[in-house]
Amino acid sequence: MTPNGGKPMDAAPQLNVLAQYIRDLSFENPNAPRSLMPQEEQPAIDIQVNVNANPMSETDFQIELAVEGDAKTKDLVLFKFELVYGGIFRITNVPQEAVHPIVLIECPRLLFPFARQIIANATRDGGFPPLYLDPIDFSVLYRERMAQQAPQQPGGSIITQ
Repeated sequence: MTPNGGKPMDAAPQLNVLAQYIRDLSFENPNAPRSLMPQEEQPAIDIQVNVNANPMSETDFQIELAVEGDAKTKDLVLFKFELVYGGIFRITNVPQEAVHPIVLIECPRLLFPFARQIIANATRDGGFPPLYLDPIDFSVLYRERMAQQAPQQPGGSIITQ
């Protein structure tokens, strides 16, 4: 389509979710039924999140959001879980320099609510109150990852103090 007989308009940028899936889900309640009894102290909850991306073609990317965590008191593991939740995304009509941040920020941002609900359901079904993870700012994680990788890349500078 050409507006007023000029150059064709560039196609609009698109980010499409082609598929979503659970690659791996594990929930352990290793000390049941003792872990299900009222506890004297609030458990310490530790959560780790990682994002992995693999190109499948020039426009299609496999993104996996890996979330693992546990809840412990000082002498007892209440539960542990691991979830690898993935999606296949198609990114079109986007400048090449913008693809990397889209893959590692926007794609996991779209996957997160589904992973969060799966974890909440697993903890509830394991006999505990549902664990609702706080929202994650994937742009902060992306910037941290880029800052860690910058000194390792050829031509990068290393600042020492």
